[in-house]
Formats: sequence, structure tokens, C-alpha cells
Amino acid sequence: MAHGEVVITPVTSKGERAEFVDLAYRLNAGDPNWVPPLRMEAVELVTPGKNPFFDHADVQLFLARRGGRAVGRISAHIDHLATAMDASQGMGPGTGNWGLLEAEDEAVARALIAKAEDWLKGKGMTRVLAPLSMSVWEEPGQLTKGFDHPPTVMMGHQPERYNDYIKALGYTPAKMLKTYELDITQEFPPLIQRIITSGEKNAKIRIRNVDKSKFDAEAALILDILNDAWSDNWGFVPFTDREIAYAGKKFKPIVREDLIMVAEYEGEPVAFMMTLPDLNEVLKPMGGKLFPFNWAKLLLWLRKPRPRTMRVPLMGVRKKLQSSRLASQLAFMMIEYIRRNSISRYGSTRGEIGWILEDNQGMVAIADAIGSTVNKEYAIYEKPLTA
Repeated sequence: MAHGEVVITPVTSKGERAEFVDLAYRLNAGDPNWVPPLRMEAVELVTPGKNPFFDHADVQLFLARRGGRAVGRISAHIDHLATAMDASQGMGPGTGNWGLLEAEDEAVARALIAKAEDWLKGKGMTRVLAPLSMSVWEEPGQLTKGFDHPPTVMMGHQPERYNDYIKALGYTPAKMLKTYELDITQEFPPLIQRIITSGEKNAKIRIRNVDKSKFDAEAALILDILNDAWSDNWGFVPFTDREIAYAGKKFKPIVREDLIMVAEYEGEPVAFMMTLPDLNEVLKPMGGKLFPFNWAKLLLWLRKPRPRTMRVPLMGVRKKLQSSRLASQLAFMMIEYIRRNSISRYGSTRGEIGWILEDNQGMVAIADAIGSTVNKEYAIYEKPLTA
């Protein structure tokens, strides 16, 4: 282990922000399953004015140095939309967060987490929920299972040793998030097929693709269903209008009309399922750089993606239908249509669903019913902050 005093300083300049971003690439370079994000997106994530998360959050980035050399980083943040939620949903008044942790060793991690806690206490926070990098909608949780394969698009990947560092500081799991994988070349069990066939005979049900020519309207519709469907979920924080526009712009290059379904019942849109080609498969060998030649490779892939894996990051059914047989039927129908399209049009063989809250019984039951198995688990830890 390296020796010497660990000095923690706040990030206050553009150059320090660049150093904060660059550190992740250096510290994770030896991990074959870490996927380097595009550097321009990594910078955008932590830049006020570019990431709309900053519109409703106080954020402070910190760098750790030893002998003048950067050896770690962390973000501390308070999401005011999250603190306005009811405490029974996991966030609530007095709850702050930290995330984006990178550390050469345990001494660095301990110093960084202590610094983040002190900053949060100074802002009046009484509890930490972490890691969140930075919003719950981005990369929540610390990986606890599934270190042996890369994450799919928009999922995190951290060293296993970070779990030990976090727990040693008195953190306990508040919630586990799970992703499920399945072989999509295999048809679903006969019972599920019968449920799908029954839905196809129901004149009140219509499953349609999204219309990319009406992208803004479709994005707003999906986010409206999402905000309603997830509003009682643990950890829920509503999207702002700026975040909806930002997410739409970010997703647009990888959105495929035949991979995102909207379910209508008696003419009313009541559910959706979003599926994304696994962009990480093409990003992984790029090392976070688009130039000089990677931009052309990415452009070609975006025009005609042929991913092994399709990821379902989001789905939702309006609250009034939740826990009904119709909700499950609509979900199975959307999954089946997307499964067929993924195989026939993109050559995909694997699906990944999630993340899913460990106690989301409805979604867990759907994942189990189609024969998927848990491939990754993430812990969101909590800890009281004492004065």
C-alpha cells in the first residue's frame, strides 16, 4: 500500500474537473470488464450548465492527492427533488448522497468518504444514501455480484474491494438492485405464450412501436407514464422538463422504433417498454475516445447496430392498472414483440432487464416467468450522519 498523507481538495476549476474525469480511466485501466465512457459524456455529467441535474442539486466534487499525485475522487451532492420526497420512499428530508468514487486504496477511499460526509453534514444532512452517480436515474449502487462480465449501456461497474471499504465505515445496505439476463433465442414458456395470444385476440389492446418522426411527443408520453408508474417506488425522483429534453437528446441516436413499445388499452396509452441496443459493446474498445477514427466506427454502428445484447432499462404501467392481470399481460406482449424484433432485425441473442428493485414483486415475477436469471446485483448503502 502507498504511504503518505492523503490531501482532499474541492474541484474548483475546469482543469481540476478534467483531472477528476481522467482519473477513472487510469484507475480502471487494468479491469477487463470496465467500459470506458465517452470522455465528452463523462465531462458533461459533472459540468454545471450541461447536466440538468445541477438545476435542482447542490454538488461538490473532491480530488484526493498523495504527494501531489491524484489518487482518488468522489462527488457529494444533495438532490432537492429527492429531499422533497416522502422519507418512506427511501430519500426524503435530510438525505444526501455521494458517488463517482474512485480510489487507489482503502486509505484514500476512507478519506474521500469522510470528506463527503463532512460536506453533507455541513449542509444540514442527517443521513447518506450512496453511491449514486449522481442521480438515481444514472448509475445507482455499488456492484456486488457480476464482476466477471461488462455492464450493459447505462449500468455501472466498480471494483469489488469498494464494497469492503464502504461497509467498514458503518454503511449497511438500504436496497438491492438486480439485473436479469436471458437467452432471447428461446421462446417463452407455453403459459406465457397463451397469455400473449389471448391479448392479441383482445380488441381493446393495441401494442405499437414508437414513432420517431414524433420523437418529442413520444418521449414526453413515455416520461409521463414513467412518472406515474414509478411515483410510489422506492428511490423515485421525478424528471424535470429539462431532464426529459436532455434524456431525449441523449437517447435519440440509439433509439429504434421497433425496440420501444407503447401499450394502449381502449385507445389510452397505459404502458411502455424501452429497449436499447447495448452501446457498450462498441464503446468498450474505444477507451473513451472518438478521435481520430472511433467516431466513424460509432457512426457505422449507430446506423445499423448488430449487438449481442439488448437491454430493457425502463418499463412502466400506469398506477391504476398495477397489480392487475392486464398489467402483466401487456408486459409479456411488449417483451415478446421486442424479443422477436431483436432476433430477426438485429441478430441479438441475449437480453438484459433492469435494474429492478429486489422487492418489486410484480417485475421480479415477470422476470422469473420468462426464464431470466439474476446476473448482476448492486447495493445502495445508507448510514446516519451524527453531529
